[in-house]
Amino acid sequence: MNYVYVLLLLGTVVALCVFLGRFSEKLKIPSLLLFIGLGMLFGENGIGISFDDYSLTGVICSVCLIFVIFYGGFGTNVKEARPVMAQSLLLSGVGTALTAGITGVIVYFIFNTFTTVGWIECMLIGSVLSSTDAASVFNILRTRRLGLKYNTSSLLEMESGSNDPVSYMLTVLFASLLTVDNFGAGQVIWIVVKQIGIGAAFGAFLGFGAVFVLRKLPFGAGQGGTIFVFAVAILSYSLPQIPFLGGNGYLAAYITGIIIGNARIDKKREIVKFFDSLTGVAQMIIFFLLGLLVTPAQLPRVMLPALIVFGVITLIARPAAASGLLLPFRTKPNKLLVVSLAGLRGVASVVFAITATELAGGALTFDLFNLVFCVAVLSILVQGTLLPPVSRAVGMIDSTSNVMRTFNDYQDESDIGFVRIRVGKDHAWFGKKLKDAVMPEGFLILLVLRNKRTFVPDGRTTVMDGDILVAAAPAFEKNDEFGMYDEYIGKSHEWAGKSLREIDLPHGNLVALIRRGGKCIVPRGGMVVREGDVLALIKTDELTGGDKDLLETEVAETIKEQVNDEENAAAESAAADVNAENEE
Repeated sequence: MNYVYVLLLLGTVVALCVFLGRFSEKLKIPSLLLFIGLGMLFGENGIGISFDDYSLTGVICSVCLIFVIFYGGFGTNVKEARPVMAQSLLLSGVGTALTAGITGVIVYFIFNTFTTVGWIECMLIGSVLSSTDAASVFNILRTRRLGLKYNTSSLLEMESGSNDPVSYMLTVLFASLLTVDNFGAGQVIWIVVKQIGIGAAFGAFLGFGAVFVLRKLPFGAGQGGTIFVFAVAILSYSLPQIPFLGGNGYLAAYITGIIIGNARIDKKREIVKFFDSLTGVAQMIIFFLLGLLVTPAQLPRVMLPALIVFGVITLIARPAAASGLLLPFRTKPNKLLVVSLAGLRGVASVVFAITATELAGGALTFDLFNLVFCVAVLSILVQGTLLPPVSRAVGMIDSTSNVMRTFNDYQDESDIGFVRIRVGKDHAWFGKKLKDAVMPEGFLILLVLRNKRTFVPDGRTTVMDGDILVAAAPAFEKNDEFGMYDEYIGKSHEWAGKSLREIDLPHGNLVALIRRGGKCIVPRGGMVVREGDVLALIKTDELTGGDKDLLETEVAETIKEQVNDEENAAAESAAADVNAENEE
């Protein structure tokens, strides 16, 4: 395929995925499921793109999965997860192995009632499907704002982010057992030791090494630190995977991510924004490619086995493993139910199925990829859709908590922002001591620039004409939640030179503020928008309930006052003209 068409397809797919992501919020279903559906729509039984390159898909998805797992570690807030860390590690380690074992055993006895499937193949099915998918769990927790009681959000976050390496290790182990004769117990133990030991060692070394470099070395480029972390994420996976080492690259990537994410480093917010976008695109690509690779016409023949495996792992294996490990911690029944239901299978399982298919080659007697694909889709559709309402039904929603606090990339309202204020003779603070100046709560003047001299003020410092004050204030980072955005007015912008009442704003949008030449101006209907202005707009249609009603009422009153002011000013001007004529 010509590379131009490949790029055209890529751009179209990503744009459609973004649109579908917004659409999924109204449908109340996981957006990742729509990405798979989009891939199937473009595929052989849809628009007609014939794509069956398992090897290329495996490479692309494995690379994308590096960043998903790395960012899963980066976003894990160890401080928030500390109360449930022991439970999380048990679930991600022993729980993943138990889920794989229980699934493999039950599937073996069920499948062998109507066909012949070996022990190792059944254990391979259990291994591939044993991990809780971080991408799916994070997607549901974030988009549905599921703040769960008893630190359950932190538990699920850490468990789902750290159990992919265990599932990958088991997958490689059982796929190798299918192709190698006389595989001894000593060799099995050696593979496990190498996978865990080398992966953990490289993850810790690169994680602490990256933190040291980020703290000690200045990066000249504006995004130098972010680019460096991007390189470290790639190295954390690739170095342990060197053939003669044989370490677990995904484990190393997760550990590296969790060390960097929980360290105090400069400009972490920029790193967060970059990886948030990168992993978003990575997930879109993975799910689309998997949907494109699958042939829907082949799915009916694996649907019954997939339903059996899905039922076993969802209703028996996952609850049994979770109960056995969490009951000693005196876990409440409603928490146990939510943890069991939250064991979603997803992208990692399908990617591992591709890996297993390549490693095992012709040793597999069934279609592992299509089987695991169907199970993953069923899991995202059924469990992903049921998790929010079931959590509410069993009283697991904590209305006082914010699930975003369990993620390192959450920007708390206490984050500091800096404001530059130029003082003139008409400023309210002119001539006053700082201790007497009326300031918003949380405002603190850090520096004063006066006559090209900078100094740190105190409460007795008098504010003078021409002073430039640098103030610290709580930063506001959640503009998107309130439908707020900026619109820069360039020279060729269609609004430039028009008054606000002449501008055809998008439906439901209001101009809340105009930033012009370092000053913030309250907008009025007759005000003309100039080149270089920055308009702060609010999308009222994204607000709900009382917030929207209150805002619309206040805006209506403000506009009414502004119109009255302008009419009064016009009337006064006209009256003054008449009086002037009469005097003449």
